[in-house]
Amino acid sequence: MVEEKEDTHIALFKGKAIRRKLINNKWFFSVVDIVGVLTESTDPNDYWYRLKKREQDTSEIELSTFCRQLKLMSGDGKEYETDCADTEGIFRIIQSIPSKKAEPFKKWLARIGYERVQEIENPELAQERMKDLYEKKGYSKSWIEKRLRGIAIRQELTDEWKNRGIKEEVEFAILTNEISKATFGKTVEEYKEFKKLKRENLRDHMDDLELIFSMLGEAATTRIAKVNDVRGFEENKIVARQGGEVAGNARKELEEKTGEDVLIEDNFLDVPEKFKEKRKKMIENVEGGYD
Repeated sequence: MVEEKEDTHIALFKGKAIRRKLINNKWFFSVVDIVGVLTESTDPNDYWYRLKKREQDTSEIELSTFCRQLKLMSGDGKEYETDCADTEGIFRIIQSIPSKKAEPFKKWLARIGYERVQEIENPELAQERMKDLYEKKGYSKSWIEKRLRGIAIRQELTDEWKNRGIKEEVEFAILTNEISKATFGKTVEEYKEFKKLKRENLRDHMDDLELIFSMLGEAATTRIAKVNDVRGFEENKIVARQGGEVAGNARKELEEKTGEDVLIEDNFLDVPEKFKEKRKKMIENVEGGYD
């Protein structure tokens, strides 16, 4: 089975961040982050190392057998192999950690797992929770609708890539960069640098127009791949560039007609209200066709 590769997500337990990643519809949590939350250790990595050794020496239990190595984003903005465990594995690991926080943490963990089960059974719940999260962050309802639509279009594209022989994570990244370069003239990393972002999600800091052209590039790529029944990495690379060019040409045409750049350096939530009003007129020119 092909694993679903996702970015590192953050869950909060009493204000403390715990990294997690979704693999085949199951959450895997960073063991070190959980150790840090439950023990308040100044060196969670060392505590985890000693905990594993102690369990092995006293009860001959290998706590590592409950873990798998996943790449999680670190504080320096890079991904590193990290011990992670699913809900069942974490329950077993925290049995070995003496902490007053263990019981409330178990309840929190069970709730997180249950919410995921609910979302699998009823995907609309996941959308509603995501809407609520974005609203609390200050995004407008119209922006949120575009963001959610963009997620759906992205999922359709990645599913299409999987069906057409794209399996490696690095290949997904290369194809995504081909679309981004053709659409915006920048790779994803160059775009993030342009917006002065580090660990943040790039699309969460795009405004409506940027989201619209991102959707157009990815939707066009999916359509071209289907119509031409392309196979393999090299053919899909050509198609990714073509799909991006569809969006790139539309972007350039809009910029020529309005005299305004689509790309903005500001992180979306920091864009001045006056500037948002100015861009609203640009959005109205394309929203009907691309949203």
